[in-house]
Amino acid sequence: MTEDKHQALIVRGVNLWNDWRDKNPSINPDLIRITLHNANLRQANLAMVNLTEGDLAMVDLCMATLEGSTLYKANLSGANLYTTKLVKANLREANLARSDLREANLARVDMCLANLEKANLSWADLRDASLYTATLTGAQLREADLSRTDFREANLTQANLAYANLTQANLSMAIFSLANLIGANLYKANLHKANLSLANFCMANLLGANLKRAICIGANLIGANLYRANLYKAVLIQTDLREATLSHTNLKNANLRNANLSMANLREASLCEANLTGANLHRANLWDANLEGARLQGAIMPDGTKHD
Repeated sequence: MTEDKHQALIVRGVNLWNDWRDKNPSINPDLIRITLHNANLRQANLAMVNLTEGDLAMVDLCMATLEGSTLYKANLSGANLYTTKLVKANLREANLARSDLREANLARVDMCLANLEKANLSWADLRDASLYTATLTGAQLREADLSRTDFREANLTQANLAYANLTQANLSMAIFSLANLIGANLYKANLHKANLSLANFCMANLLGANLKRAICIGANLIGANLYRANLYKAVLIQTDLREATLSHTNLKNANLRNANLSMANLREASLCEANLTGANLHRANLWDANLEGARLQGAIMPDGTKHD
């Protein structure tokens, strides 16, 4: 069957299309550059289909199967992809702005350079997915599984990642300004040179995370777990670290000017050459912490006194 016939068949309805797919399992249809704007493709079998540069804006693909499909540069803006299967799909440079991807299976998907602005990916499975340099500004990722996902240089400004699983995710040089990561799990995540300014990491788990040279100006890390995290040369100016766990943490050469470390646990932490000018360390645990060469001018010490 030719490309034109494939395209003619899909517009005749999902039932007819799925029957044909069942009878021809060895054929991978070619729907390149097809226009299906606003179409109803619920539960459609589109596995291994070539939809490169297709116009699928506002299409209803709820519960559809798109495993292994090619959607390179496809327009899926506003599409309904609720619970859709997209495992190993190619969505490089695709437009998914404002699309509904709740509970979708996006494991090992390629979404490099994709536009996911204000998309809803809550409870989605994005394990081992690649979102290198993707745009996710204002996106919803609440409780999504993002373990081992590649978010290098991605833009997640104002994104909601509350309680998301980012275990061992690569977030190097990503932008998380004003993002919500309350209760998120970032165990051993790579946040090297990431911009976390004004982000909310309240009660987040950053155990063993790499935040080397990260920018965390004004971030909320109240009660966060940063045990054995690497914050070498991190910028933590005016960061709120009240009651945070920072024991055995590397804060060497970190800039903690005017940071709030009240009641934080800094037991055996390395604060060599750190800038703690004006920081609040009231009731902080500094037992066996290394403060060699640290700047403490104007800092409030654990006993409540002000350092000269």
